[in-house]
Amino acid sequence: MLELVDLDKRLDKEVYRETFPALEDELGKCQRAARAAGVPVLIVFEGWDAAGKGTIINRLTQVLDPRGFRVHPISAPTEAERLHPWMWRFWNALPPAGNFAIFDRSWYGRVLTERIEGTVSKRKWQEAYDEIQEFERQLTDAGVVIVKFWLHIDKKEQKKRFKQLEKTPATAWKVGKEEWVHHCKYDKWLEAVEEMIQQTDTACAPWTIVEATQGRFRRVKVFETIIQAVQAELDRRAAQPPPVLKPMPEPVESPTREQTILDRLDLSLSLEREEYEEQLDAVQKRLFRLEHELYVARVPAVIVYEGADAGGKGGNIKRLTRGLDPRGYEVVPVGPPNAIEKSRQYLWRFWRDMPKAGHITIFDRSWYGRVLVERVEGFCTEDEWKRAYREINEMERQLADFGTVIVKFWLQIDRDEQLARFEARQNEAAKQWKITDEDWRNREKWKQYNTAIVDMLTKTSTTYAPWTILEANCKLYARIKALRTVADALESAVEKA
Repeated sequence: MLELVDLDKRLDKEVYRETFPALEDELGKCQRAARAAGVPVLIVFEGWDAAGKGTIINRLTQVLDPRGFRVHPISAPTEAERLHPWMWRFWNALPPAGNFAIFDRSWYGRVLTERIEGTVSKRKWQEAYDEIQEFERQLTDAGVVIVKFWLHIDKKEQKKRFKQLEKTPATAWKVGKEEWVHHCKYDKWLEAVEEMIQQTDTACAPWTIVEATQGRFRRVKVFETIIQAVQAELDRRAAQPPPVLKPMPEPVESPTREQTILDRLDLSLSLEREEYEEQLDAVQKRLFRLEHELYVARVPAVIVYEGADAGGKGGNIKRLTRGLDPRGYEVVPVGPPNAIEKSRQYLWRFWRDMPKAGHITIFDRSWYGRVLVERVEGFCTEDEWKRAYREINEMERQLADFGTVIVKFWLQIDRDEQLARFEARQNEAAKQWKITDEDWRNREKWKQYNTAIVDMLTKTSTTYAPWTILEANCKLYARIKALRTVADALESAVEKA
């Protein structure tokens, strides 16, 4: 495909002088309009060494308001970044609504540099295509504009530019042994670039090939492309009716309704206090040992707690962490998103807290809020919560592919037990902080929540991240079952590492 690109394209000076200043003004207006409309913009520059990425980024930043953009020069991952899933650092770099993020190289390094240099296995860089497409689709579904450029020059032009750069001490540092090695492997790189573009040129995030032989032509094409992409999103939002946010109605009773997994639970399962204390001590000692083995094996673990209000999540987490070294785990309590979190794709705040290899992160509530409380209370649109099942499964699969142990708990109690716990909290001064008006409101929507829970369990219990349901009417029974489940999962992971 790239062999068909006409690298002789030029703009004469007069046309450039008539065209480019107007484009600079228009880009400034686009940036201001994107900020006003809350449109995040990702601009990705990939291309050959010496194709002019730095020059065009410099020109862009001269035009844009510096308060509304950030440039991310991407090089080989640091040691800290290598201890996380490879897309983690790019999730962390996402701009808030209304801002621009400019990437000088990007997540495409995995299917280019890392592939060519052999720093990742073939299986890993091939898997990366799916992960890249998922990443870009999730962002564009959330209203992010992604503009991707490949700056193209031929091998002869690249050699010419290397020679010119080497002549001047101020620029000679840009051309080293690595750049000449890449030049010698131009054809091998070309094959990888062709495949990258074919695999990731999608409707939501298309590639723009920039004929980069002449600077004037390159600048005009890049500016025109960015303006058109941002304006298209602004026009789309202007023509779109306001999103419909409505609470979930009470499910209609049907004679064909079958028993759900929640209906079939035996909530009478219990443990006596003496037996519980004995088992708790044994499993906590086991967890302490496994946590250290996990660290040595550099295996990360994610433990998710979801459950009915007053289901016992806090007490369960407390018994789990009592058996762990506090230097090796973190508990992340998840509440409603704040303003900063709302300004980005909803999974962004959870990606930030994913553990590095060898560590454990325990989420007290999680990303499942989108398909539970946000669905039931109408805090997101129907399209958003329906889309979330796929997005969550994709995120968890990426974590699992990195080697992360994923343990997910749903704590289930019946309505009578919940009422008893609510009343106990109200009547005991030390526990009154645990009960709120919101808890009582949620209780009135028991049927809606049950429907959402069953859908969540059904659609997101996968081979790599299955749900474990804890029969939690007896807190002692639920705690032991949870701790044993975690211990078994960690042990299995350590044995495989």
